[in-house]
Amino acid sequence: MQHYKVRITATAFRDIDRIADYHLMRVGPNSAETITDKLLDTISLLADSPFLGTLHSDPFLAERDYRKLLCKDYVCIYRVVDDTVFVYRVVNGRMDYPKLLY
Repeated sequence: MQHYKVRITATAFRDIDRIADYHLMRVGPNSAETITDKLLDTISLLADSPFLGTLHSDPFLAERDYRKLLCKDYVCIYRVVDDTVFVYRVVNGRMDYPKLLY
């Protein structure tokens, strides 16, 4: 089985930091740590299963092979390029996030 490299962009890391900050302020440090671990663990699954997430439903993003992987209330937006998975954004699934990638 092929093992893929997973690269999280600086923007996606900032997204994860903002999510952790939100949880820290609203619920506390345990929640911030838990959600950060959950997001990173979910993203790490892409190393062995890069097509785990579905092709994005937004036509513009789907045409460019963007995929989405759900993790609790959040969506990890990524693309598989050769042997590497690039995670571009990690956002709340309730927001209008596709335009962030246009």
